[in-house]
Amino acid sequence: MKLKITSLALLAIVIYSCAPKVAPPPPPPPVAKAPDVAVAASNDIAEGKELYENNCAKCHKLYDPKDYSDQDWLPILEVMKKKAKLSDAQHDKIYAYIISN
Repeated sequence: MKLKITSLALLAIVIYSCAPKVAPPPPPPPVAKAPDVAVAASNDIAEGKELYENNCAKCHKLYDPKDYSDQDWLPILEVMKKKAKLSDAQHDKIYAYIISN
């Protein structure tokens, strides 16, 4: 009887130790997206318009925001941000103004 209990315990330990370990799946990576300006205050949009008119008009004519889609404006603004030496906050305000139109 003692041999049967020991054998069963040993068999249970072997089966348990050979069982695959299940780990929870890793969380999904964060999705890169455009700045969330859907909740941008009208104050930010007004500042964005002023920044757009004052900074962008120094070097070229101002384009109508409707000339390009919201996604087309992102790379344009990234390039112009460097040339005009704008901060990230100023960039986001200009983008908020552009996509609000």
